[in-house]
Amino acid sequence: MKLSQILTAPNQLTLLRMIFVPFIVIHLVEGRYLWALIVFVVAGFSDGLDGVLARRLHQQTLLGQYLDPIADKLLLSSMFLVLAILHRIPWKFTVLVFSRDISILAASAVLFAIAGLRNFRPSIFGKANTFSQICAVFFVLLLEVYPSRWIWIARTEFLRATFIFTILSALHYVVLVQHRLREHTPALPPAADAGKVKAI
Repeated sequence: MKLSQILTAPNQLTLLRMIFVPFIVIHLVEGRYLWALIVFVVAGFSDGLDGVLARRLHQQTLLGQYLDPIADKLLLSSMFLVLAILHRIPWKFTVLVFSRDISILAASAVLFAIAGLRNFRPSIFGKANTFSQICAVFFVLLLEVYPSRWIWIARTEFLRATFIFTILSALHYVVLVQHRLREHTPALPPAADAGKVKAI
């Protein structure tokens, strides 16, 4: 891995987003929801900014392609886990999110090991799932800072959206894997004597 890839502005922002995670968790555990919300918003802003910089500065790297989704999963999975422990998010959402991510990670590792398959681009369902998770966490935190009925409604709807898109994105990934495997597996040659009648 070249040091120049790590030192690019987009990848530095991605690494910074990963550094934010323990500080958000500390604020949550100590009940400082406003500070947790502020740091989470900054982390979310950095997520959008690193993509813009990568395109504008032509600094899209292989490291960034792997590091960015890892940072997103680390941030969101940590948030869902801690908020579930604090009874701010029902456990069923956290279990579903973790089950989907662990299953995809395991399947990707196996496919890469046995067939060399990689570069599974995020689908529209995966992007919608990430967006709904970010919004769900945002409104869960905001509800703790500013209790309001409309915030509670937004929180509830985005948690439902997370539930739906987590399932849809997982099913879409299964279909995508099957399609990639069919493309990768060479067709078996027809049997030489197929369809022929053996002479007596």
